[in-house]
Amino acid sequence: MDVRQISRAGVSVALLAVASWVTVPFGPVPFTLQTLALAILPAALDRTTAVASVAVYLLLGALGLPVFSGFGGGVGAIAGPTGGFLWGFLIGMLLATTLESFLPRSVPALPRALVADAVMLAVTYACGTFQLMVVGPMDLVPALLAAVVPFIVPDAVKLGVGASIGCAVARAEGRITRHA
Repeated sequence: MDVRQISRAGVSVALLAVASWVTVPFGPVPFTLQTLALAILPAALDRTTAVASVAVYLLLGALGLPVFSGFGGGVGAIAGPTGGFLWGFLIGMLLATTLESFLPRSVPALPRALVADAVMLAVTYACGTFQLMVVGPMDLVPALLAAVVPFIVPDAVKLGVGASIGCAVARAEGRITRHA
């Protein structure tokens, strides 16, 4: 990684932390702005920087820094009932940025970003639901009702806003053209 990528990753880690601190308690899974911050990354950053940003964010949280929702941190947050959403961010970002890089450049940037973000969110939902079922312990339907269903519409809005911001950042940096 060069200096620009490291700088962008640092800003992205800070953005993820601040977005997680905007928390509204909502059952076992809190409502945060993490999804918005994550949705920016596939369009705004290259694959390596986006994935590294999420990995560093998770590492800082695992080490105990208060970067997770509710100013939480520590391995317990990752191993707890909602920790699957956290490690799901990393797997989701890896898949989203890989997909985004393979989508044809003839597809405009915003639809590419939205598809990548939707994949990231679906993977995050799957990982989070799985861990909630195992650690919760909950059956599938109650886990989905608690951790996915109430968030679908707000997360869709956050994905749209985040993808738009990410594309605007990429345009400002000259990585995509106005019509791409």
